[in-house]
Amino acid sequence: MGEVTASATRPLGFLMCTALVVGNTIGMGIFMLPASLAPYGLNALGAWLITALGCLMVAWVFAGLARTFATDDGPYAYARRAFGDPTAFLIMWCYWVSCWVTNAAIAVGVVGYLSAFLPALAASRPLAALTALGLVWFFVLVNLRGLRTAGWVQVTTVALKLLPQLAIIALGVWQLWRHPSAYLAHVPATPLSFGSLVSASTIALFAMLGVECAAVPAGKVRDPGRTVPRATFAGTALVALIYMLISAIPLLLIPQQALASSSAPFADLLTRYLGGGSGKLLAAFIVVSGLGALNGWTLVTGEVAQSCARHGSLPPAFARPNSRGVPSRAFLVAGVVASLMLLMNYEDSLASGFTFLSVVVTAANFPMYFGCSLAVLVLWRRGQMPRPGPREVRWIIAAALALIYCAWTFIGIGPRSLLWALALGLVGVPAYWWYARARRLASVT
Repeated sequence: MGEVTASATRPLGFLMCTALVVGNTIGMGIFMLPASLAPYGLNALGAWLITALGCLMVAWVFAGLARTFATDDGPYAYARRAFGDPTAFLIMWCYWVSCWVTNAAIAVGVVGYLSAFLPALAASRPLAALTALGLVWFFVLVNLRGLRTAGWVQVTTVALKLLPQLAIIALGVWQLWRHPSAYLAHVPATPLSFGSLVSASTIALFAMLGVECAAVPAGKVRDPGRTVPRATFAGTALVALIYMLISAIPLLLIPQQALASSSAPFADLLTRYLGGGSGKLLAAFIVVSGLGALNGWTLVTGEVAQSCARHGSLPPAFARPNSRGVPSRAFLVAGVVASLMLLMNYEDSLASGFTFLSVVVTAANFPMYFGCSLAVLVLWRRGQMPRPGPREVRWIIAAALALIYCAWTFIGIGPRSLLWALALGLVGVPAYWWYARARRLASVT
């Protein structure tokens, strides 16, 4: 009976948690970013290396926090231990913002690849916007059916989305073996520079966002002290390896200008070398990949709002489950705000709209990565950590390196996206103040 109860209240195991990390990280980012990074030329390769190493340090932070504070229900509780409720709320508010902006960005990316089958989507922005809105709300409905349903959708789509990664790697190896000169035919002319490297690494970070996704629903994970660290490291290492293998292929095999203007760069890559049918087949798998990520980020969005409500920083209605045990109001609100962000950015092309949304997401994600990394050092200085051993020392060093990486990312965000993220984050201040005041008045009466 105890196992049945645990399975019902904590339905996420190692497989689903790993699928959440891999599925949310490998969404549309890696498939759209070759076009976004094309203007930076070879700077993009160095940016991917910096991003992969930095995100492994961030993953180490979340894995260590989950292992050390196994009874906590995720990042809100970690930040609360170190900084108190107001700071923890602002960190998680910004992360919540990043989640629903991520959903908007993924929906834009999926529509970009759907245009390979429906050219009208590329020609008509209103039609593309309506299609993206439909996708956002479809996965709100999927998640309203329950956590296990969403979890198995995630596992299935992850299995499918790894196939195009293998196809791209196979094409790159085959082309290198048969026609190695192809890698020298379209070398980007953009010069190497520090500024371009910083900017490119900030954009590349969007494709790696999600390394924390196993820790976010920690309150619903079986044996979180063991499961979350294993899933976090396994998922992040797998994604980093795949990204490092496939990042250079479209950059070197497609002319820079053509790549920069592409709405579906990997489909264009296969079409260029294997014919039109192959490009459309890849586009179909990439659409599945994006849909899986949209499902996973919708799940995380609801979990974040529910966690904030459980800690008393949002109204209890956000934590109140429906008949299937999910916070329906949190999902509905997230769907509305994601829809608004999506519509506001459809005046640009698909590639430029995706690029802008991706940098806004990165900026909004920044407080959580920075805050949780800093929390490790704060709690260590206070003596609230276990007695340091070799594993704890390595974890503390990783947290310090993660802070340096966050500072690097902060430099490259740029004023427009930073101001957007700051404005969206500041919206949380009156929300927190209003609800805190309402709670105080309720306690008095």
